[in-house]
Amino acid sequence: MSMHYIKFMSLLIFLFAGQITMAQIGVIKLNKRSIPSSVKYKGDIVNAVRFTDSEGEHLLIATETGITDTKGDSEDGNGRDAALYAYQYTIKSTGSLQLNWQMVDFVKDCQVDLEAIYIPGTFAVTDLDRNGKAEVWLMYKTLCAGDISPGEMKIIMHEGGNKYAIRGQNKVKVGPGDYDGGKYTFDDAFKSGPELFRKYAQELWRKNIWGPRD
Repeated sequence: MSMHYIKFMSLLIFLFAGQITMAQIGVIKLNKRSIPSSVKYKGDIVNAVRFTDSEGEHLLIATETGITDTKGDSEDGNGRDAALYAYQYTIKSTGSLQLNWQMVDFVKDCQVDLEAIYIPGTFAVTDLDRNGKAEVWLMYKTLCAGDISPGEMKIIMHEGGNKYAIRGQNKVKVGPGDYDGGKYTFDDAFKSGPELFRKYAQELWRKNIWGPRD
């Protein structure tokens, strides 16, 4: 076996190992005590992680406010609100934090059944396209209804500065053999983006089409 061959194979192994490393995003789960006091957020933490990708080290926080009384103008004084937030920061070499993006969705002044919640088990940080940039996945449901109606359901994904979204409704049974909701649409970013993003999102939706289960 020639020395040139050995060097060539060693180079291939090195490059392959580098690709695997870039395809894996190191994620560390955090609790409230692990988050710097300088970081301000609204609501209660549902998910908090630190992760590292090709663009650096990041902090991601996803929160829910739960149900609160409507402040200010309300239709009859009995309104209730609920909101969801998510924040992604880049952690600089100096230790300072730079906000990359923020998400908020909410229901306001609801007089009937109210929800604004993340779907359990759907939060993820991936690198499906193996470009070294993390993809952050959030899936949640909002509802304000006084009957058996589907709520609004969304999948939001951020890869660096790019945002992708699916919008639709969860599926509900409204009668014997009769169902409503369950459909969704991709936004333009998903439609023109990598197919593997769409496949992941479709499978995530399929597994959670009924929304959060009691």
